[in-house]
Amino acid sequence: MSRFRLGAGTLAFGLAGLLSGCASLSQTDSVPATASAPAYQSSIEIDGRISVQYQDGDRPQSLHGSFIWSQTPQELNLEMFSPLGQTVATINVKPGIATLVQSGRAPQVAADVDELAAQSLGWPLPVSGMRQWLQGSGTDATGKAFRARPGQADAGYTTSDGWRVVYANWETDAASGQSRPKRIDMSRATSQAGLVSIRVAIDGWKQP
Repeated sequence: MSRFRLGAGTLAFGLAGLLSGCASLSQTDSVPATASAPAYQSSIEIDGRISVQYQDGDRPQSLHGSFIWSQTPQELNLEMFSPLGQTVATINVKPGIATLVQSGRAPQVAADVDELAAQSLGWPLPVSGMRQWLQGSGTDATGKAFRARPGQADAGYTTSDGWRVVYANWETDAASGQSRPKRIDMSRATSQAGLVSIRVAIDGWKQP
């Protein structure tokens, strides 16, 4: 089974930099409780860093890198990069079909993007849920829609598919007064890869 390693040869070199970058976000920015979160954007581009911890058998694994997330109502593209900037995996989602390409490997295709990611990467990446979670919204375990609120440190939700999503840090745009998630921690206990922990640190937002 092919697995996304995010540049395993440079793991030790890049991990310290990523963790120090995420650590700098561990204290919530000064976001007033009255700050408003922007409405959900169906078309948006987001870039940032990602850190993943999971189990491969009885061995703990740590991966890291950066990403560019680009979505429209009709299509989603996720590019993931090694610490040195090489493209190591891309995921494309269109209605009814998802494609995952890893460097040097044949494209993998499936109807369900989350199943495709888990099979190809060796650990679950909740792509379908992240479409909303990255913008602070989603559906909780009771089927109720949630909207995270700026100014509440470590606000967390358990989603309908079993992920725990915690909004650990926010960033406020000085011009608009609106806030967006800055750091999101996602975790889930799995039979495939043990306890999977994914930390996303968002660096930039861009609307078409």
